[in-house]
Amino acid sequence: MIRYAISCLGCKVNTYEAGSIQQALNAKGYIEVDFKEEADVYLVFTCAVTNTAASKSRQKINQAIRQNSSAIICVVGCYVQINAENMKENESIDILVGSSHKHDLPNLIEQVIKNKEKIVLVDDVRKEAEFEEMPLTHFEHQTRAYMKIQDGCNQFCSYCIIPYARGKERSLPLEKVIENTKQLAKNHKEIVLAGIHTGRYGADCGETLAHCIEVMLNEVPELMRVRISSIEITEISDELIELMKKSSRIAHHLHIPLQSGCDETLKRMNRPYTTNEFYTRIEEIRKSLPGISISTDLIVGFPQETEEEFDKTVEFLKKCKFTFLHVFPFSPKTGTAAEKMMEQVPDSIKKQRVQTCSSLSKKLYYEYKSSFINKKVSVLVEEIQEENSFGHSSEYLPVTIEGVQQRNEIVEVTISHMIKDNLVGKKEG
Repeated sequence: MIRYAISCLGCKVNTYEAGSIQQALNAKGYIEVDFKEEADVYLVFTCAVTNTAASKSRQKINQAIRQNSSAIICVVGCYVQINAENMKENESIDILVGSSHKHDLPNLIEQVIKNKEKIVLVDDVRKEAEFEEMPLTHFEHQTRAYMKIQDGCNQFCSYCIIPYARGKERSLPLEKVIENTKQLAKNHKEIVLAGIHTGRYGADCGETLAHCIEVMLNEVPELMRVRISSIEITEISDELIELMKKSSRIAHHLHIPLQSGCDETLKRMNRPYTTNEFYTRIEEIRKSLPGISISTDLIVGFPQETEEEFDKTVEFLKKCKFTFLHVFPFSPKTGTAAEKMMEQVPDSIKKQRVQTCSSLSKKLYYEYKSSFINKKVSVLVEEIQEENSFGHSSEYLPVTIEGVQQRNEIVEVTISHMIKDNLVGKKEG
């Protein structure tokens, strides 16, 4: 019996791809063990979106080598794609796969077992790349399923390495999306649509995200909820908003990256909107979809960000009244335009700005959650906790339900109060 262990860092796309390989290896009779245990094969699905993610990727590779120096070490993904030349020199790594050929990993592992020869597969995904189909019928350890429908990015924000790591935009054909949805919906009531630039789904093949979701809902009635992992403000079409108004099966939550609330900073970041354009669209969305949860990503300490610029960002965050913020200190990535910019902000100031925005996020989150007391929400039951159940609402709010419910079911709950971070309520009926 061949024992294998997987470590997956980074985004939901990575999670989906790792899950596909896990399923394929299990079908071959491999036995999965925890990454902390000794295994015959270690797979590390890497991330390179920040320096911290790259560092964690290196740590996981070294951990695998320490645990079993004779094991097959397989390193996959974005960090490999942009660091392949350096990584080739590491004699302990047996398989290096960048942002393509991932579906071949089970066969590549068997080749190394048989031939004992190192394999390096890193193509230039900026020039030639097709959407790589990686089938996955279910997620063993979670109620909510991810489905990769899009890959790559053409935006080239000045701070971001991902267009170089993931390559150009490409989409899963709609008929394949429906096939995958039918499979996943057999075991999962909620599917999260994932991509590197999810809102750009279909731009390469004459489709739109809104039409894709509409067809999913029509063709797969057993699918109870569709959630969009993340979407740019410029990609939220009137068609998508109308669809969300018509169907309660689309999650009432949009995660819309802002990155900065200052126009001067946004321009240096090469973001495709102004704060006025962003806010105007947010207000249009809220007018059409009252009570919707809107969260965001934020980068603080971007090169040349002054106190005045940061203060503008804080005021804009308050104006937008986001549900919560994901706050990141700027981290220069080798090969990006922002790396070469003058007047880098000291780490101590970045840390202060992260703390300021994190504190604001907690305040905004509390205010939004409090607004749901005495209201009804739709909750996906994810865990049974002694005499209660736990899950997340359509708005992605944490909810404790009084009494034991059926796991992986969506139930209507009336919220009565809040304990710590969780809303608490009773099932309707």
